[in-house]
Amino acid sequence: MAKAPKNDNPQNYPALGRWMMWVDKPGSVKKMTWVLGIFCVLTILGNLTYSNKGHYSAENILGFYAFYGFVAFTLIIFVAKALRTLIMRPEDYYGKKSIDTEEWPEAELVRKDHNDD
Repeated sequence: MAKAPKNDNPQNYPALGRWMMWVDKPGSVKKMTWVLGIFCVLTILGNLTYSNKGHYSAENILGFYAFYGFVAFTLIIFVAKALRTLIMRPEDYYGKKSIDTEEWPEAELVRKDHNDD
């Protein structure tokens, strides 16, 4: 089967793909990190504009919810990694029982190029 030639011309990308090409440029990661950091600081400073009426005293600490969310997300990642080691199966776990692993005689196979109609 013939492979289609790889076309790296950005003009052939969809509109969203062309718009997102700025992410791949050098320095973009640094800019995104700065923007995210500024947004986080502004969000925490926005917490000063209203009074919290939390149920627990820890909820009144500046940036509590940001810290709480970060810790919760980090714990989810570590639990997922631990769970992966428990439930991970070998690559060929279903291979011995799968029908697509059967060997077929080459004479009985019909090769068709999908570009032909």
